[in-house]
Order: sequence, then structure tokens, then C-alpha cells
Amino acid sequence: MDLSQIIKNKSITMDQAAKLIKSGDKIVAGHACGSPEPVLEAIVKRAHELSNVEIIHMVSMGKSDYCKPGCETSFTHNSLFAGSNSRSAIHEGRADYTTCYFSEIPGLFRDGLLPVDVAVISVSLPDKLGNVSLGISVDYTLEAALNAKLVIAEMTPFMPRTNGLSFLNIRDIDYLVPSQRKMIELVPPAIGETEKKIGSHIASLIQDGDCLQLGIGGIPDAVLTFLDGKKDLGIHSEMISDGVMALVEKGVVTCRKKSLHPSKIIISFAMGSELFYQWLDNNSLVEMYPVDYVNDPFVIAQNDHLISINSAICVDLLGQVAADTMGPYQFSGVGGQVDFVRGARRSMGGKSIIALPATAAKGSLSRITAALGKGQAITTSRNDVDYVVTEFGIASLRGKTIRERARQLTAIAAPEFRESLEKEFKEIYFKSPMSC
Repeated sequence: MDLSQIIKNKSITMDQAAKLIKSGDKIVAGHACGSPEPVLEAIVKRAHELSNVEIIHMVSMGKSDYCKPGCETSFTHNSLFAGSNSRSAIHEGRADYTTCYFSEIPGLFRDGLLPVDVAVISVSLPDKLGNVSLGISVDYTLEAALNAKLVIAEMTPFMPRTNGLSFLNIRDIDYLVPSQRKMIELVPPAIGETEKKIGSHIASLIQDGDCLQLGIGGIPDAVLTFLDGKKDLGIHSEMISDGVMALVEKGVVTCRKKSLHPSKIIISFAMGSELFYQWLDNNSLVEMYPVDYVNDPFVIAQNDHLISINSAICVDLLGQVAADTMGPYQFSGVGGQVDFVRGARRSMGGKSIIALPATAAKGSLSRITAALGKGQAITTSRNDVDYVVTEFGIASLRGKTIRERARQLTAIAAPEFRESLEKEFKEIYFKSPMSC
């Protein structure tokens, strides 16, 4: 049977795809901007016909209507990374959160700890051999598709064809849903003076030839604006966005000095503008791999001079990092922070950087705290933390005593909180008065 006939036989409408879902199914949806939104929306329209359908994914950039009040008897969302569309549902008990390192998610599907009945994904158009690309969402999506009982793929010409281990053959997909939908775009974050100051401090720790891992948000984007004078930077990161594209075009990122995958940008997923997605399409510089490879600390460590840059909600004076909860409230997820912190530690000449503004709530709260709040989860342990950066400077914690850590972290807190932090440190951690 020729390729065109196979495509015709497998092609169905959005509504037909939605009708394949049964009560009790566990659905894994493609990640972030690669989410198959039209198929998910069609499934939600069947809410009155369904019960106990579990929808599993990391952060969603779509509507996530299955998280809304009134849908809880039809759908349960199992979040692997809370986002703006799922936080309230988790907090109110209408959704669940599964904590895990990003690198371990494919293994949860492979080992049956999170069984996959249906994988709902988005893919590119096929090549002449029938291979489609997972494009901007390889991460855990490939393993979900390989382990699902049923694979439903939205097929759109606007999904870029990315290289690396990002391909499935249409013979391994049960149903294709042709679509003309453009991919979800990431709105660029605002970069204010605080982010610029933090970005400048971080840029001072980056040398020519270093290999970078960048998180998402205003601070990582701000860092990129201070790298124009650097040479031969590399990228090994779970994700990238428009800022890396700009540095490639300026000749700052070349990847020539990389010790692993030289002359290649290695990532697991991507989020950005339509122009960025066009740049990714068939770009031989960029290769995508599943996240259990990209985020494996032992793989990361094979990149010499690996610099990881991640954000936090707060850091206490022991150096403990809370990056995914606000108190007991699930705000985001562990993601790849610990994967890259530990990989950077093992990298020859590597550094891991935790960056955060010094204050929150319009300056009324210090994000450098004497101790973490009640119920607040530790994302990255004090034993793993290397550098912490705020707009007020850089704290180097590796190999430091508790008092040295407290002294350095207090020095990069907002000035109006430093005296109270010194006092709280002595009260909490020492029975007798000691100088901080």
C-alpha cells in the first residue's frame, strides 16, 4: 500500500478522534506549545458522555478546559508541572500533581508506573518515507507514543520538522487528524531593570566556549541580552526560545567548542514565536532528543563547562531552594532544575546558577528567607546549590560553612531585609549568640 493510501485510511476528523476516548482512559497529551489543542478541545466537548478520564501532561499552554469547575466527574488532570491553567484545580482538589524530575517522566510511561492508554500528540507532515516529526515537543511525548495502546496524532504543516530522535512513522500511529492549526506561540516575558541587573551578574560568570542550559522566563531571556560579546557558546538545554535564535544569527552561539555533540544545539522541546518555529524547521544545527537523554545528569556532565541557569521562588539562608511551591501551594514543578544542577556539578569547569529577584509582592517580602515556609517543598537541596544570584550580587555557596552561606545570601538580599535576616538566622540556627 502506498503512502498516500495509508494516510487516507488513517485520517479522521477531530470529532471522530474524540469519540475514540472511553471512560476510564488515561490520556497523555503532548507538551507545552506542542499540545494537540484541537483534539483535546473535541474531547472536552464529550464531557457529558465520559467519566474518570485522566489527562496527563506537563505545563499546558492551551485552554485546559478539563480543569475547570464542573468537569471533575468527567476528567481528572494529573499534572507533572503545574501552570496557570491548572494551579487552581490542583489547589482545590479537582486535579492532582505528580512530583518527579523531568528526566524521569519517560521512564514512568515505559515502566508502567503511569500507564498510557491513549497518546494524543501533534506532528509534522510526513516525508516520502512516511516519517513525521514531533517537532517542538519530543521530551516525554515520544516515549508516551511508543508505550500507548492507541496513538492519535494531529498532523499540521505548521509543526516544524526537527532533527535528532524526533521521528515516528505513520505506520506506528493509529489515527491521523489533518489540521491547518498554527502552533501555540510563547509570549515573550517582560524584562525589567531587576531582570537586567540579574542578567548582567550571570553573564559575568559565563566565559567564551561555555555550554549553556537556560530555563524559561524574564531572567534567562535577560541573560541572553548580555552575551553579545561572548564567543563560541554552546547549548545543551531542555528547551530554547527566540533568544537563542538571535545569538546564533549574531555568531555568538556556534557550538564549535562543545565536547558532546559538537556543532549541534541539543534540546528536548521548544517554545517561541512563529518566526522561531520557521527557523527550527529542518535546521541542521538543532537536534531534539527525549528528555531522559537530554536531562540525564550523566549526559549533561559530558559537556565541559556546562553552565545551568534556573530560577527560584525563594532561597533560605542554608541555601535550600524552593522553586515549585509557594508555601504548600503547588505553583509550577521540579522540571529539569535538579537534573541540570547535578549535571553541571559533574561537568568539568561547570557551574550551576539559581537566579531570583530579591523581593516579591512589590518589595514587601524578601525572597531570601531565614527559613522556608510551612509546607514549602525543597526543590534543590543545599548540598547541590552552587551560585545564587539576585539583582544585588552573586553568592557562591559551594564548600561554604552554614555561617558563610548565611553571610553571602544576606549580602544579596534587599538591603531593607538584611538586618532582620541576620537576627532570624541567629535565633533559628544557634542556641547561643553568635556573630553572623
